[in-house]
Amino acid sequence: MRLGIFSDVHSNLEALEATLKFYKELAIDKYICLGDVVGYGASPNECCDIVKEIASVVVLGNHDAAVAGRMEYSYYYDAAREALDWCTEQLSTENIAWLKSLPYLHKIEDLCFSHGSPLCPEDFEYIFTIDQAVELLPRLNDLSRVNFIGHSHLTKSFALSPGEVNEVVARRFGLRKHRKYIITDGSIGQPRDYDSRACCTVFDTKTTIFEYHRVEYNVEAAAKKIFEANLAVNFGKRLFLGV
Repeated sequence: MRLGIFSDVHSNLEALEATLKFYKELAIDKYICLGDVVGYGASPNECCDIVKEIASVVVLGNHDAAVAGRMEYSYYYDAAREALDWCTEQLSTENIAWLKSLPYLHKIEDLCFSHGSPLCPEDFEYIFTIDQAVELLPRLNDLSRVNFIGHSHLTKSFALSPGEVNEVVARRFGLRKHRKYIITDGSIGQPRDYDSRACCTVFDTKTTIFEYHRVEYNVEAAAKKIFEANLAVNFGKRLFLGV
């Protein structure tokens, strides 16, 4: 089975539509979203409607939780907090209810899907450095064989074995025996790895090959919507830079 796994759409309709068009050429069997469908961008309802329709699995992201009233976000910096307030006002009753219903974590056999760390998914903890991955070693037995996460908007992958963590730097790689993996999925709607293209991934459960893909989309149109919605200008500008 070929899984199309994506994360952190962040209300970027242009990036989501381009990614799904790209996915159609890859014979995807099932779509999985790792959270943060909303936030930052200007098309929250449109993105929710699409993800609800195409994804077999959607887990809760921190921005999803915030607008659905499932977490406190008063400590967020001003622009992010204001964007969440704006998003809450825009979202339909149906989409708010859908976000409220999303699970923190979902497992399919030896695969685990969550927004942040799978060991405490409700806390949305980041894992994008070797040191953060090393902190998981005492609970290695609690991890699934492959753990797909989002949240950082980066493309970081780690192979874990007893007493050892190695970063996997390849954009396409097969799983090795006797290893467990943390794979950070990147971001469709707001990449932060200095590549402005939307990021999505494919995992083949039969061959156990994982691959990152990048997709061009109309950044100008997505940014223009942000500017016109009077959201923080930086949310639009950073789309051009991939930061």
